[in-house]
Amino acid sequence: MQNQVADAAPPVRRTRKRGLFAKDQGVDDEEAKMSAKKAEVKPKAAAPKAAAKAAAPAKTEAKKPVVAKTEAKKVEKAPKVEKAPKAANATGEPESLLKKRKTADANKAKRQQQSVDRKKRNKSLRKEAFKRAEKYVREYRSQERALIRSKRQAKNNNNFFIAPESKIVFAVRIRGINAMDPKTRKICQLLRLRQVHNGVFVKVNAASLNMLRLVEGYITYGTPNRKTVQDLIYKRGFGKVAHQRIPLSNNQVIRQELGKFGIVCIEDLIHEIYTVGPHFKEVNNFLWPFKLSSPLGGYKYKGSHFTEGGDYGNREELINNLVRSMN
Repeated sequence: MQNQVADAAPPVRRTRKRGLFAKDQGVDDEEAKMSAKKAEVKPKAAAPKAAAKAAAPAKTEAKKPVVAKTEAKKVEKAPKVEKAPKAANATGEPESLLKKRKTADANKAKRQQQSVDRKKRNKSLRKEAFKRAEKYVREYRSQERALIRSKRQAKNNNNFFIAPESKIVFAVRIRGINAMDPKTRKICQLLRLRQVHNGVFVKVNAASLNMLRLVEGYITYGTPNRKTVQDLIYKRGFGKVAHQRIPLSNNQVIRQELGKFGIVCIEDLIHEIYTVGPHFKEVNNFLWPFKLSSPLGGYKYKGSHFTEGGDYGNREELINNLVRSMN
């Protein structure tokens, strides 16, 4: 029975193609035809490529002479000169350290040269300052001798000699701001007498004398002599540089601010103040108001005039004694 079933039903061959099961051989025949067509098409497409490859060697052969020319040009160029290697340091120190040392030596030499030049310049300036001081001393002595001579001549002729009035006064503030009216306060500000024991030089003219009389109850003033002017500037002299209070410790400060007016040393400044020179305004404005101490022995009475035994008001030449006790 089993043999009969086997003869009656032969096994079915199943092939999977594109998701379908085909029982017939017709599908296989169609696939064979399609593959044959593709095989016929491929050699046709490959033929031009083969021809191109065959022609390529000919092109390269034609370009060979150009390559030869360029090689000849390269040969004709001069060979590059190689830089000689830097010599090694004898001490074996790094190059950066040597450069730093060289720069430091150059800066040191430059500073030394500047110092030498500065010393030479200062020496010449000192000589000039001494010459000017000697000239002013001769001028002061000649003025004193002329004054003495004039007094003797007047006495010998039974006359009176009246010395010329001073062109300058020195004003000192002796009272504070208690019970001060606005006008008096404003005049004190204009005279730069803002604090007690402040002192300033004032040029004598009608306007300044009227201002001094209006604030007479708060200040005292008089005619300073040359020694008073000199002591004040030497001991308590300060200059105004860029709105700052700078001590007059050397002539450089004066030369920097007043050099354009021909005033290069402290003797020039003293001479300009004492003689009320053409640049008195600039020099006096350059000087900061003098800050004096309380007078040795104190005041007598600030509420009375000097002529009445008090302290305020005009005391003429006796201002020198007061300034000497306050300096």
